[in-house]
Amino acid sequence: MPRDRRVESATQVPWPSSEQLRRRQRRYLLLMGICLTLIVLAWTWVRLWSTPLAVGMSAVAAVLPPIAAFVGNNGVRGG
Repeated sequence: MPRDRRVESATQVPWPSSEQLRRRQRRYLLLMGICLTLIVLAWTWVRLWSTPLAVGMSAVAAVLPPIAAFVGNNGVRGG
C-alpha cells in the first residue's frame, strides 16, 4: 500500500444516525450554553467594570444562535 494513501477508519462504516443525532444535539446545547453564559456574565458582572467588553460579549452571544442552528441541523436530510 502506498504511504500517501490514508485509511479513514478500519471498516469504512459510517456512524449510526442515532450517534450522529446525539453529537449534533451535544454541539447545539454546548453552543447555546456558551451563548447564555456570555449574556448573563456580560449583563450582570462585566458591565460593572467594562461596558465595551460587555457589549462585545453580547455581540458574540448574538452571533452564536444561528451558528448553533446550523450545527444542529447539519447532516439532516430534507423530506
